[in-house]
Formats: sequence, C-alpha cells, structure tokens
Amino acid sequence: MIAAMTKGAEVVTSGGILGKVVDLDDNFVKLEICDNTFIQVQRHSIESMMPKGTYKAITKKVVKV
Repeated sequence: MIAAMTKGAEVVTSGGILGKVVDLDDNFVKLEICDNTFIQVQRHSIESMMPKGTYKAITKKVVKV
C-alpha cells in the first residue's frame, strides 16, 4: 500500500499528521499539511493512506487567524 503511494495521495504519519503528498522519492515524502504549508518526512513514517477527500474535509475545518 505505502509502496504504491503517488502524488495526490492523502496520508497520515506515525505522529498523527494528516497531509496530501505533493512530492516523493525513495526516502522522503513532501506533504502539504495546510494551505501552502509543507513538511518533509521519511517515507517509512507514513502510517496509513486515507480515503480521497479526507484532507479537504479536515483542512476546511481549520480556523484561519
């Protein structure tokens, strides 16, 4: 499952961070965790893939300050 991860996939890290995959290579995954906010994590730290639409539904609830 994680080996088949592609750009656009919605994932949760082992630390519980939800994000959308914007770039990836053999070792690292770049995630968008909020509008224009990115983090890079080790590929093996991806715990699970979420159903399409999860990221949008959750980030829509975030209050902008």
